[in-house]
Amino acid sequence: MTKGLWAVLTVAAMTAACAKIETPAASDAWIRLAAVPGRPAAGYFTLHGGKADTRLVGVTVAGVPRVELHLSRMTAGDMMTMDATPSVDLPARATLPFAPGGRHAMLFDVPAALAPGKTATMTFRFADGETAVADAKVVSAGGGGPE
Repeated sequence: MTKGLWAVLTVAAMTAACAKIETPAASDAWIRLAAVPGRPAAGYFTLHGGKADTRLVGVTVAGVPRVELHLSRMTAGDMMTMDATPSVDLPARATLPFAPGGRHAMLFDVPAALAPGKTATMTFRFADGETAVADAKVVSAGGGGPE
């Protein structure tokens, strides 16, 4: 490979690596079903901020009638508790994980059709009017997320 071609390829690779997401995006989505049928499932994912600060104001999951944003936290008495939250700040260019033990989405009245091995479409709504979509892998109560 000539030095000139190598230089062009290097610049192209560096430019691609520096490309910024313009709008909020979501990745690594997965849903863990409840151990007891009829109980809420939990949705996890990673948000990626776009060019401006915004807030996640809602999540919908195809076929699920109600989804709430929640935050798990440890109390002063070392007990785990969870609080519903109407929105979550997403700073520009930030990466914000929603993972077990922290931020997550609670899915209520999950239909039986949403079973381990299936996928479900998650749609994320932001305060600035943008939306993002991600396909979520559905796992059983003891299952882990994508690797």
